[in-house]
Amino acid sequence: MTVPLRLVPIPADKYSDYRYDVIFGAYKWDPQVNDHNTIARHVVLMPHETARQLGLWAEQLAHETVLMEEAFIGRPSLARELSMPKEIYKSLPRLSGYDRSQNIRLMRFDFHPIETGWAISEVNSDVPGGLAEASALPELASQYFDGYRPHGHVGMSLVEAFRQKLCCAKEKSTIAFVHATSYSDDRQVMQCLSDCFDRHGINSIFVAPDHIRWHERKPVCILRGHEGEIDGIVRFFPLEWLANLPKSSDWKGYFDANTISCNHPVAIFAQSKRLPLVWDELGVDIPSWKQLLPDTRDPKAMTQIDEDWIYKPVFGRVGENISIREAITEKEYTRIQKAVRKRSRDWVVQKKFKSLPLTSEDGQAYHLCIGVFTVNGASAGFYARMCPYPRIDSNAIDVPILVD
Repeated sequence: MTVPLRLVPIPADKYSDYRYDVIFGAYKWDPQVNDHNTIARHVVLMPHETARQLGLWAEQLAHETVLMEEAFIGRPSLARELSMPKEIYKSLPRLSGYDRSQNIRLMRFDFHPIETGWAISEVNSDVPGGLAEASALPELASQYFDGYRPHGHVGMSLVEAFRQKLCCAKEKSTIAFVHATSYSDDRQVMQCLSDCFDRHGINSIFVAPDHIRWHERKPVCILRGHEGEIDGIVRFFPLEWLANLPKSSDWKGYFDANTISCNHPVAIFAQSKRLPLVWDELGVDIPSWKQLLPDTRDPKAMTQIDEDWIYKPVFGRVGENISIREAITEKEYTRIQKAVRKRSRDWVVQKKFKSLPLTSEDGQAYHLCIGVFTVNGASAGFYARMCPYPRIDSNAIDVPILVD
């Protein structure tokens, strides 16, 4: 198969200016990871037909994911198999009043070019990253490539989704951007979205998850200088992390909040990599998931695995602890095996697909992951990361996607 994409360098005499613009205009305040530059010198140029197909698949996957989430609410006992923290599982009954029409659902599906076409590795269902890279970054890159443009803008899609649901009677609504406030990486994502909201007349405040209290299921901010009711929540704090907060933080109020939430805690079901182990018991038709996701199994069902299978942590992010042998050391692989033997419920085994690298016009080869965002089921933007090896992890480089 020929990968229907082109990896093209940004003009060398323009890269310095482009990098500066990305740092300050695309919210990449820390453009280094382990002393490596993470702002790509390339862009991915994509045919319109490829973009259309990936967007269509993402919309189908989003629809099927929502159906599975709602099926879990009616059958919470199945959620035991998802290996979520005990305190999160105990809070699931509070989801009984969930109404998707009152909330905003943001997801990112990760696509990889393979020998037979495309495969997905997972859905980032709870707090998908890459929002600035799928909003501001392509706009900056497009000035160097005539005939190509960004494919969507996640930030603006979220603004429109909130504007449709916010009460028109208020002169100006306030959205709380909930995140781990000690991490600059998280703050830059929130700043990107906040600037989009502010430009369209919606106030925003930055808060930690324990800055919210609940009064009659309505959120109230207790942060000094910003006290009072809020009209909606954008949560960029992983749900399973909430269980680590003290009980006094009142974090369980997120589960039955009567306010616009993105994302509502219902997202925890699809965030678990063990979802495929029980999806046949949900009574939901999910043809796109079964077509695009590699065979995924419980480690206990495998007496041994060979080079055709990989281990993945149930709530892993940014490629951490995925056992692609050619991408990790023997020491790391041994450590992963030991962790699986110790607590297999925290892992899945997945059939490995062969990632097809993309070679740039200047001869460099990279493995690519394309994240396709959906907002309330509609395709909303593309995000790409690339690595010289087939595991897309924390060392990956952010690269903009432009469509002809």
